[in-house]
Formats: sequence, structure tokens, C-alpha cells
Amino acid sequence: MAISYRPLLVLLAERGMKKLDLREHLSLGPSTIAKFDKEGEYVSLEVIDKLCTFFGVQPNGIIEHIPDKE
Repeated sequence: MAISYRPLLVLLAERGMKKLDLREHLSLGPSTIAKFDKEGEYVSLEVIDKLCTFFGVQPNGIIEHIPDKE
């Protein structure tokens, strides 16, 4: 099982934003921003909450679950 931040990356593109914009607007650290490009990297619920509030979306607008291949 893995968590992907693909929906967040799509949302950023749709809004004409870059990850650096998130860093500036939400005071996120560079290591947190880097995790958005990696599948399965842990990001705290606090960060997910900040992103949901900022974009006005539910968590599925930020993350998606990718099941293990069997």
C-alpha cells in the first residue's frame, strides 16, 4: 500500500501554482515539499489539513491510496 500526492500535483497545475508557492503560503519545509514527488512518503495529518484548508478540498483532493500489486 502506498499514498500518492498525485492529486495535489494536479491541483497545483490546474491553479497555475508551483510547490514553492505552497512552501511560502503554508510555511512548509523543503523536506516536506520534496515528499510530494515520492510515492509512499509520510506527510503529517497537520500538513494534509493545512493543504485541504488552503485549497478548500477534502483529503482525496490531496492524496490517493494506491493498493499493493498482488
